Amino acid sequence: MAKDPIDPILLDKLAEVSVRTGLNLQEGQELVLTAPVAALPLVRRVTAAAYRAGAGLVTPILSDGMVTLARYRHARDDSFDRAPNWLYDGMGAAFADGAARMAIVGDDPMLLADEDPGKTARAGKANSIAYRPALERIANFDINWSICAYPGADWAMRVFPDLPEEQAVAKLAEAIFAASRVMGEDPVAEWAAHNARLRQRTEWLNAERFAALHYTGPGTDLTVGLADGHEWHGGASEARNGVTCNPNIPTEEVFTTPHAAKVEGYVRSTKPLSHQGSLIDGIEVRFEGGRITEARATRGEAVLQDLLDTDEGARRLGEVALVPHSSPISQSGVLFLNTLFDENAACHIALGQCYSKCFLDGANLTPEQIAAQGGNSSMIHVDWMIGGAETDIDGIREDGSRVPVFRGGEWAS
Repeated sequence: MAKDPIDPILLDKLAEVSVRTGLNLQEGQELVLTAPVAALPLVRRVTAAAYRAGAGLVTPILSDGMVTLARYRHARDDSFDRAPNWLYDGMGAAFADGAARMAIVGDDPMLLADEDPGKTARAGKANSIAYRPALERIANFDINWSICAYPGADWAMRVFPDLPEEQAVAKLAEAIFAASRVMGEDPVAEWAAHNARLRQRTEWLNAERFAALHYTGPGTDLTVGLADGHEWHGGASEARNGVTCNPNIPTEEVFTTPHAAKVEGYVRSTKPLSHQGSLIDGIEVRFEGGRITEARATRGEAVLQDLLDTDEGARRLGEVALVPHSSPISQSGVLFLNTLFDENAACHIALGQCYSKCFLDGANLTPEQIAAQGGNSSMIHVDWMIGGAETDIDGIREDGSRVPVFRGGEWAS
């Protein structure tokens, strides 16, 4: 019998970490779980782990790449302006009733790369509009939620195209397990220690109360004003429902909310962005008054422009995150073609919706108050990488004095 390229013991550990540390699922709590059919082995393990943790009900919602492609190749044109509002309304209602949310990624990240970019943009916009009731619950951190990954074969062949499929899957699985910190004897304890280290970084940044961050590097001279009353987070955080969870498995970042009207300068991406089945590379943008006024890319520029035109908030920032170049994901040398991993290889920014939790007393702020303090609103939230070994970052205080934050891609202290 051929050896399974995905270690079942480590897959079991990933499922346990995702439920116990990622979600911190509570006794009696329901779980809405989304995943590609390629990830069924992990879906089954997560479901079992959730019920062992006391889940009231686990509801899986599965997707399939071939089903998605059938739409692009055979559907009427007006299909691309539609989305399953009823499904997202139901998910929003489940979250309002206290359900947790888990997403498992693992499908082909370049599935739609050869499809009409106009159709992918229209479908993405329709989906973003329909998903808003559910997204708001997540973006506002009303619920405990988490994302993890499974090494699907199509994804593995994109990441390691020169290897036979079985070897590619094995190599991607190993990379996912290492990044997700499940290789040791006690992954839950290792995650607790990792969260403590991230908390030290957030406590320092919150004590400094910087008014802005100034980034310099190849193709980059960018000043990002920080929102009034911003708060840094990283690793485990407490949701509004009182549950402390790790939204991303893996994670290496500390992050906060920039001021939507106070971003100036220009910036160049340091890694490609895989977005809705297309690859966008060589991104270069210029900000004036917080808004992107110029944008280009060496690959996928049409997709980038359509993304920026989603709504008014799509041209403004909703997140700024700090990740050292020495992070395990960066040092692995693997380009995962998936933002869950690639954003944890480098400092990054996100276009679109801000996180209300990244404000002091954010749980009690209204959307109007968040906007008044500089928080951005949008139907999208798309991260892309701007950090690397040559990145320097200064924190700028209200009086204009500067404090080194990053030097040569690493924490300055």
